Amino acid sequence: MSQPLSDHRPQIKRLPARLLAIYALPALPLAALTLPLYIVVPTFYTDVVGLPLAAVGAILLAVRLIDAVSDPIVGWAADRYRPAFGRRRTALSLAILPTAISAYMLFAPPEGAGLGYLFGWATALAISFTLAYLPYAAWGAELTTDYRGRSRVAGFRESATLIGTLLAIALPFAIDGGRVAESAEGWHGLAVLGTSVGALFVIFSLIMLVRVPEPREHSRRFNVSLREGLAAMAANKPFLRLIFAYLLNGLANGIPATLFLFFVGARLGMPDWQGPLLFLYFACGVLGVPLALGLSKTLSKHRAWCWAMLAACVVFVFVPFLDGMTGGIVFIGIVVLTGLALGFDLSLPSSIQADVIDIDTAATGEQRSGLYFSAWSLATKLSLALGVGIAFPLLQLAGFDSAAGAGNDAQALFVLAALYGWAPILFKLIAIGLMWNFPLDEAFQQQLRRGIESVADPA
Repeated sequence: MSQPLSDHRPQIKRLPARLLAIYALPALPLAALTLPLYIVVPTFYTDVVGLPLAAVGAILLAVRLIDAVSDPIVGWAADRYRPAFGRRRTALSLAILPTAISAYMLFAPPEGAGLGYLFGWATALAISFTLAYLPYAAWGAELTTDYRGRSRVAGFRESATLIGTLLAIALPFAIDGGRVAESAEGWHGLAVLGTSVGALFVIFSLIMLVRVPEPREHSRRFNVSLREGLAAMAANKPFLRLIFAYLLNGLANGIPATLFLFFVGARLGMPDWQGPLLFLYFACGVLGVPLALGLSKTLSKHRAWCWAMLAACVVFVFVPFLDGMTGGIVFIGIVVLTGLALGFDLSLPSSIQADVIDIDTAATGEQRSGLYFSAWSLATKLSLALGVGIAFPLLQLAGFDSAAGAGNDAQALFVLAALYGWAPILFKLIAIGLMWNFPLDEAFQQQLRRGIESVADPA
């Protein structure tokens, strides 16, 4: 059963909206760094700095591999070491300046920057970002033990994430006129973004460190070995179902995100609308978060997420039939609806993730949110990589030419549209099948918390 226990919920103090807003502040600059790192930086270093395309691609691939390896190491370390200043607070404090400095150095390279410069600062930013994000996300999961309260925490954080993404889209567009800068010198859009976002991250993180308490740890054992911890994670069946569904849904979102510019420019013939439509999509994502929180109160979190994924599937069915300006007008509505669904995709799964960690805490006796969110981060990065790895080779087989103004035949354009609209449906339907009867509902979560707290605080 997945019915909320509205009449029998334990009285847990509701976190003030002001506190949650302060907690969410660092998510804005962190998100504003992510989009340019994966989308703008490769083009900037090849077209503007003048580095070889193949070499830049190889370097950024190596950075992603290093980043993937660093996730579980940072997550494990953030759980294991317990300084007096606090596990999460200490790790985030150590990451603030390295993240800000790395962002500036990577986004505003000096004259003569080469491949070694790109590799060094891209690696520094990737690792420092991980060192900042994992304890930050774990801190949010531990702010409250309440089933619904965790949705509010995730909702505030993911709303800030979407606003940061909007900033990353709008700021370079406003400065460079929607194009990659023509010169690496001066205050081009990427340099302004790196400087301003780095400064915001320092300021917002310091405010959060001072104003947001780090909750007391609910552990009865300490320093569970990595091997024992991974075994417990593998035995956590709800977690495995959740992260597999999250990976599939991330892939379903990653494929159209990868093809968005191509679809709008080549299929619809509206290249000037690429930026505004992308902005509209993420803006609707912000509006979708309160809708997700409201529906999750009426239903359960997992069932509300399933309905949002199902609604997105219905909308995506019509995408391959869109063409030209008329299709573009209809596509605006599709962007709005799928953007609203994005708000569900970002807020509800991460709230459920905080719940499945309770299963691990009950089993191992140690609260290991950092390690679990490292797996979450790895799944996010893997879904983005798989989106590119699936879509681009299939487009190439269809003969699609991605160059601006290139003439593509009807078959290539249809494959583009089918990949954009129909491929996500398959992955979302599998994710729905995994989550529809998800066993961890509000009643089960409350039972877990009672068990954890009775052992941690024996009468």
